[in-house]
Amino acid sequence: MSNATTTGTRRIVVVGGGPAAHRFTDAMSARGLAGSHVTVLTEESHVPYDRVALSKALTDTGVDLTFDKDLWENEGIELVRDARVVDLDLETKEAVTADGRRFAYDELVLATGSNAATLPIPGNEHTHVYRYLEDVWAINQQIEELTEKYGRTINAVTIGGGLLGLEAAAGVKSLGANPIVIDGGKWLMGTQLDEGAGQAMGRLIAEKGLEVHGGVFPSKVLTSEVDGEERVTGVEMADGRIIDADLVIVSIGVRPRDELFRTINQRAKAIAAQAAGKPVDELEGTDQEPAGDYSPVFRMGPRGGVVIDETCATDVENVWAVGEVANFGGFCIGLVAPANTMAEIVADRLAGGEATFEGFDTATKLKLSGVDVASFGDAFAKAEGALEVVYADPARGVYQKLVVSDDAKTLLGGIFVGDAAPYTSLRPLLGRELPGEPGAYLSAAGGGDAPDTELPDDAPLCSCNNVTAGAIRDTVGGCGTCEGQDPVQDLAGVKGCTKAGTSCGSCVPMLKKLIEKELAKSGVEVSKAICEHISFSRAELFEAIRLADLHSFEAVMERFGAGLGCDICKPAIANILASQHNAHPLDGDLGGLQDTNDRALANMQKDGTYSVVPRIPGGEITPEKLGVIANVAQKYGLYTKLTGGLRIDMFGARLEQLPDIWKELVEAGFESGQAYGKSLRTVKGCVGSSWCRYGVQDSVKMAIDLELRYRGLRSPHKLKMGVSGCARECAEAKGKDVGVIATEAGWNLYVGGNGGANPAHAKLLAKDLDDKTLLKYIDRFFMYYIRTADRLQRTAHWMDDLDGGIEHVYSVVVEDSLGLGEELEAAMNRHVEGYEDEWAATLKDPERLRRFRSFVNAPDQKDESLAYVEERGQKRPAGPVPLGASIPVGAPAGGAAS
Repeated sequence: MSNATTTGTRRIVVVGGGPAAHRFTDAMSARGLAGSHVTVLTEESHVPYDRVALSKALTDTGVDLTFDKDLWENEGIELVRDARVVDLDLETKEAVTADGRRFAYDELVLATGSNAATLPIPGNEHTHVYRYLEDVWAINQQIEELTEKYGRTINAVTIGGGLLGLEAAAGVKSLGANPIVIDGGKWLMGTQLDEGAGQAMGRLIAEKGLEVHGGVFPSKVLTSEVDGEERVTGVEMADGRIIDADLVIVSIGVRPRDELFRTINQRAKAIAAQAAGKPVDELEGTDQEPAGDYSPVFRMGPRGGVVIDETCATDVENVWAVGEVANFGGFCIGLVAPANTMAEIVADRLAGGEATFEGFDTATKLKLSGVDVASFGDAFAKAEGALEVVYADPARGVYQKLVVSDDAKTLLGGIFVGDAAPYTSLRPLLGRELPGEPGAYLSAAGGGDAPDTELPDDAPLCSCNNVTAGAIRDTVGGCGTCEGQDPVQDLAGVKGCTKAGTSCGSCVPMLKKLIEKELAKSGVEVSKAICEHISFSRAELFEAIRLADLHSFEAVMERFGAGLGCDICKPAIANILASQHNAHPLDGDLGGLQDTNDRALANMQKDGTYSVVPRIPGGEITPEKLGVIANVAQKYGLYTKLTGGLRIDMFGARLEQLPDIWKELVEAGFESGQAYGKSLRTVKGCVGSSWCRYGVQDSVKMAIDLELRYRGLRSPHKLKMGVSGCARECAEAKGKDVGVIATEAGWNLYVGGNGGANPAHAKLLAKDLDDKTLLKYIDRFFMYYIRTADRLQRTAHWMDDLDGGIEHVYSVVVEDSLGLGEELEAAMNRHVEGYEDEWAATLKDPERLRRFRSFVNAPDQKDESLAYVEERGQKRPAGPVPLGASIPVGAPAGGAAS
């Protein structure tokens, strides 16, 4: 098969479909393809995806890591999946796939990437690796299966204490497994960190719940037969210790995928041996250095990989190599920044440019299990005369080091553990003179603010995508890459235009700072206002109202607003006042501010009627109360349905009927379920240890306690909770804003989950908590969210927007890093003590009841225009039938029933 293209079009074939292949193709597309047709051959069935973000796919198997899909719609680009290249015909210039297809090329780009290294020890066949989507999906599935099978928290051992190993361990921890790390080195991340930093890293990792065994190598993976299957039971160490394990992940590094090129070399060597009349092993010359009888087709590095020159060209004419398979200066590096740079260089060369590769940028910044770590430049101070400026606080687990020239002026490198805040501003200054004394940049030393850093235009702000500070300034001033485009004035626009901050994301804080600084220079103000009437953000307004102790909309607008308000700021202010003062939504001037549902204390349905949802704490209800609901539904002709939150919803109540319905419900002991409010909806709980033979804690009692504690809590968005009595997770707690899962030692607390159109898994905040500590942490979490989130922002997205995400939440909620713990708990206690059921209070107040009239000028008149049809024994609104729904017999389709 041939990849036929238009006559005269240059054929470029890319072997491999990883991030480097994608980046090269994207770079060619940005250059208008330079008269070429690009064919990408990938052995995977997936469209190229972001392997840097694999940990997201480990914890959420439904996440989409795909790069820009629109790229593959370009008619000059062809992506061929399930196409593993097994040979290269260098004479005919064709790439040959395993199924015999042949793809002709004029230029060939090798981007085969790397494989995860494995351990040559007994039992290795029963381990997992951490490299491709299928790998992390398999780990996720096995953790779920083993947790359910064993009915306990499983032990997940990761062999390897480097970047990927710790990332894998953090991922299995978030899935509820017990993470154990085995590393043969004396300290973690030995490639990036010196001993002081590695020891600080080890202490912090241990504090985060990761068990670390260092300094000894594993010798065997132990297995035994369980229910007819060979199951992992442990890891035997070289010193004879046995570490219990139910699952083992090997993450000890990567190896270049260069087997194809070695095979071609072996074939060439066999031909050379035949011509020389010698055995192959007696030929002079190696794959690294040609000599005498034999010159390799592809020169290989001593540790693997295809050798390239500064243009990223191999020794074979018209063949290039990029990414992890490319060996430059004796090294292959598995980092995204150099791979992207190589891809851009080859694209530039094929477009007639003269770009060259100057070497590997090995800078690394990331969060591992909530621990900040960064390393860049000459981190180990190997340069002659290099000085090390170090701040270390073993008690806090903080280590910061700068490496500078012998005159203490030029920045050569650095390491940060525990507090990596200075990295983003220092990384672009690598190799440049610092504006101040080196010690001033060690933030943990407490020496005051570091000198303000004005980045030179040629300083690389985003090393992953090779974007300079000058390129960002050009984009903000008027897009430097898109001719005629207007200035870009927000982070999303700059990302889209320059690709800065779209890979690892470590440069985003500096990127935001630079954008805001450039906008300020241009006289452009970056607004965080709620609307045109309120110049504050929601968090700022919340704090302003709290400090000023304001209790009414009129007082807020007089103090902080302008005009009469709108449908954005009115409900937001009403929500804030309700959050701070337990104010009834219909009291005073608040009633007129509310959304439709809050004004009626019920959810409006599509026909203008309302639903009635009594609170059923924890889903527990007596037969007598079930009878009350049945009687009310029958009396008022309401449609009934069980909700996903273990409640009973009654539909079809007219506005004027709501007080009468709720009078009967309140007298029977029910209260408002607040299904209409931005507040706690439900606490879904399983039956737990009260009945279930697998339950290890009383999840019913805990669910009821939580619902009764947080009922009526007004917040920026609705809140949902779940409590599961064991690791089987029947209550789906990890899909809730707050999820609680029982363990034999207490409760594991998860936060920041939600369903909906953009679902998110909750993340583990703390484990094995007693009841009192659990409530304390939930109090703090909810109140911190209520104070700082934007309007209509779910907890998952709020956490994503926080600088530090779950790690920041952990520091505030668990470590009380802001010193707000007691204040947040006191605020929650005021809510609990001041709670009053909204419907019970409404029924006592004739002024509130005046709102429940269908016709203001005729309070006794009922809306008789409502029409219904019968379906499955109950009524539903007559009207257009949804796609796929059955049409009741005798009912006219698409209109009102007669």
